[in-house]
Amino acid sequence: MKTKVLTAHVPLPLAQKVDQLAARLERSRGWIVKQALTAWIDQEEERRRLTLEALADVDKGNVVDHQSVQAWADSLDSDAPVSLPR
Repeated sequence: MKTKVLTAHVPLPLAQKVDQLAARLERSRGWIVKQALTAWIDQEEERRRLTLEALADVDKGNVVDHQSVQAWADSLDSDAPVSLPR
């Protein structure tokens, strides 16, 4: 696999944590950064997918009005909570 060097300035405390983690795991700094970057990108891609899915639901009218959600939330502290709005 081809690679490309990326350079980033990070705060010293973060760099120290990367160094400590690399030493503890007996891995290189680059390996730690690659793992972290991969996990973050995966998380952001999933967040975007879920956002687009939610927006499609809104476009289809699959929404719950605010008053129903508020009534449900308010009932959670009561002896007889109402059903989850749909």
